[in-house]
Amino acid sequence: MLSGPSGVGKGSVVQVLRTRHPDVWLSVSVTTRSPRPGERNGVEYFFVDQSAFDRMAAAGELLEHDAHMGASYGTPRQAVEEQLALGTPVLLEIDLQGARQVRARMPDAQLVFLSPPSFDELARRLVGRGTEDDDAVRERLDRARLEMAAEDEFDVVVVNDDLETAADRLVALMSA
Repeated sequence: MLSGPSGVGKGSVVQVLRTRHPDVWLSVSVTTRSPRPGERNGVEYFFVDQSAFDRMAAAGELLEHDAHMGASYGTPRQAVEEQLALGTPVLLEIDLQGARQVRARMPDAQLVFLSPPSFDELARRLVGRGTEDDDAVRERLDRARLEMAAEDEFDVVVVNDDLETAADRLVALMSA
């Protein structure tokens, strides 16, 4: 399970990991937010409306779920359990609240915190991606401060100062 603040590069590290290690299965989360340009339903996320998301959560279909930045996010439980039963290396890319829920529901899961080299670098990355207005960036940075303060809740911290190195470290942790 991989978590870290918004803008730390989780998606980029996962992309490198999947290219170099296609045997790792990446869970596709469900979200109520609108797709960003280029995102496809069922690939980057499963895009659903809030009522469908609420039904999934109430039915226990989500391993973890949380709401932030005006949208809900969650991990479909069945697909994760199926891949684990097959012995497939499974990677969840989730936020801090989701990590806490996974820890409670799957105590044997390995929780990895992806950390930026510095808070200033994180801010630079968030601003540089240009996907949100100044208020949204400030909200993400405020949330990032809280998330970074919780890194000691994780089994391992990996600093993302080089994408390939961070991806290789994740694979090594999954193989251990």
